[in-house]
Amino acid sequence: MTLGWDDPTDNPTTTILLRHGDTRLSPEHRFSGLCDLPLSASGTRQARAAACRLATGTPIDVVVSSPLQRAVDTAAIVAGELGLTALVDEDLRETDFGGWEGLTLAEIQQRWPAVAAAWRRDPEQAPPGGESFCDTARRVNRACDRLLRDHTGKTVLVVSHITPMKILLCRALGVPIDTVYRLYLGSACINEIRWHGRGFATVHRVNDTSHLP
Repeated sequence: MTLGWDDPTDNPTTTILLRHGDTRLSPEHRFSGLCDLPLSASGTRQARAAACRLATGTPIDVVVSSPLQRAVDTAAIVAGELGLTALVDEDLRETDFGGWEGLTLAEIQQRWPAVAAAWRRDPEQAPPGGESFCDTARRVNRACDRLLRDHTGKTVLVVSHITPMKILLCRALGVPIDTVYRLYLGSACINEIRWHGRGFATVHRVNDTSHLP
């Protein structure tokens, strides 16, 4: 069995995961799953800082983005700096938070105390009218399978959201999906996974925000 301290010699497929910059909802930590907002001025600055950081790192071959505007905006800024054109994958969109869109966790807990408590411990639990983390994982894993198939041996920048990026990290680490509750990913953070043969992956960076002011 391949172990984490092995040094695989095959050419990996590298996914660099970039969370989008802030929107107007981000400073108050409001749920913005499918709420399709553009970047705020602060978010645009964050995206530019990430673009400069990525342009001086490992050469990136492909940029793939969620279809939501905040991710598309971020991807366009970075792709422009890299001289690339961003592709869009619908399966990389954020979780649909249904009736919780635009609310803070405190507001949600006040209005739906029992459902919120279940949602915070059970990845099969969906918000009212929304999508569970397990449902999100099924489509994100489809997207991951496509990336690994279509861009074998390349370095791919994936511009997405908190939940899809947590799911990809869980997959790489080989841990249960409920590990999403134990991960924190800040705005415009950079994460890196190298995928080797036979399903083995190594995580090289998590929540790197050292490029931000």
